[in-house]
Amino acid sequence: MHATATPAAGPTRPDPGHLARRIREMIAGGRVHAARPLLGALRRMAPPSAEISDIAGLLLLREGRIPEALAELDAGLALDSTSVALHISRADARMQAQDVLGAAADAAEAVILAPGNAQAKAVLGVVLLEMNRPEDALPCLREAVAAEPRRPAWVRALAAALEQNGDAAGAAAVLDAAIAQCPGDVALRTAAMMTAMRRRDFTAAAELAEAARRQGVADACVFGLHGHALSSLGRHDAASEAYAEALKLAPEDPYVRHLVVSAGLLPQASRAPAPYLETVFDGYAGRFESHLIGLQYRVPGLLRAAVLDRFPALAEAGDAALGPVLDLGCGTGLMAVALSDLKLDRLVGVDISAGMLAEAQDKGLYHSLVHAELEAFLARDTTTWPLILAADVFCYFGVLDDVLPLVHARLPPGGVLMFTVEECDGAQGGAQGGAQDGAQDGAKDGAHQDAGGRGWRLGRQGRFAHDADYVARAAIAAGFAVRTVRREVLRTEAQANVPGLLFVLERVRHDG
Repeated sequence: MHATATPAAGPTRPDPGHLARRIREMIAGGRVHAARPLLGALRRMAPPSAEISDIAGLLLLREGRIPEALAELDAGLALDSTSVALHISRADARMQAQDVLGAAADAAEAVILAPGNAQAKAVLGVVLLEMNRPEDALPCLREAVAAEPRRPAWVRALAAALEQNGDAAGAAAVLDAAIAQCPGDVALRTAAMMTAMRRRDFTAAAELAEAARRQGVADACVFGLHGHALSSLGRHDAASEAYAEALKLAPEDPYVRHLVVSAGLLPQASRAPAPYLETVFDGYAGRFESHLIGLQYRVPGLLRAAVLDRFPALAEAGDAALGPVLDLGCGTGLMAVALSDLKLDRLVGVDISAGMLAEAQDKGLYHSLVHAELEAFLARDTTTWPLILAADVFCYFGVLDDVLPLVHARLPPGGVLMFTVEECDGAQGGAQGGAQDGAQDGAKDGAHQDAGGRGWRLGRQGRFAHDADYVARAAIAAGFAVRTVRREVLRTEAQANVPGLLFVLERVRHDG
């Protein structure tokens, strides 16, 4: 009996579907360099398709090549306009390209094509949140999280929508529940701490940080926020320990380093670093105005009154207008709102935070807005500004000897600079606190790094306060005449007044 010969097995044909899934896993895991040659192999073995375009678009986005990603996704949608995945990916790409309306259109189309798709609803919710429509974002995000509760990014977006819609307690509850389900996600814990701090519940924030530390789920940000919360509770020794731990984990992080300097653990800096300011205010933009309103923030109104004292014709009938006017550190545009009924010609805002500028843009009150660091802008600017305003900006500078000459150079003879600073040991007797999510330093506790003859000091919340005499000396040295120095209450902190100084400086005519 003869055995039947078994034919030799030929080479196994690669499975394009399996390869596509593998590439997606590599992209999700951040292995973009390893994914690219596999994508080339996939293109060679399979014809152009919506799925290949989606994978290519995702890879390009991970590489930061946004225009190329958009072109790839457009090509995919030309092949299949009903692809939900492509619409979701293009919504993401358009968001990164600052095309919020385009992102909204793609996200909405994805939901229309697949009403039960949780990812499509989550993306639409995130886009609506970006458009400052939290009430519309809420239903989308609630449904997405209900369908897939173990998606931390979706949960954080839902919490943000709840908080922006006035339900901070609901936001905290959503985050607490998510932490119980995903205990290893540090971003959820950070979001919960930030929510507690915005509610001014610093005890809850500190408890969240301590739980994260005990459970081994704490990074530099958690320790930094822990220090901020403890400092706000007056527990400065414990705050210093938390800041020291944050510094060990992220020694070069500008946010961490500035807080550590504020705690007195490193040599004192003469100004807040630009990356620190950008990080803080980008994260602060969406709640900046509501927070300041709660602090009875008076600075825009004080500067408006100073403008009218100096230029009374701006409120009178007639054609005379003043401009162009520069709003340094314009933030979300509160100064523009205060001046909106005055006859100003071309109000221009400058800020280091793109998030703050987006809020200012929505007000439609500026001729133009510039994303730039303040000193860098002044150094390269060639405009002559008859009026420059700096509302609550120089509290992020200790030394004013460099920035004031830069402002002076941009004014014509007779041009005016008006600004506010917080006052060291002010006559009002209030606290020297920060306006960002922190309680007062306290007139005594905040003075751990006093002016010491320099004329300024750094408070525990990362803001600088100044002596009136020092500011006047720096102004005169820069070429200004000091026309007004007035003590004012800038806002309240923990039910105490924050004392400040309002300065009106003029570039004297004979120096031009």
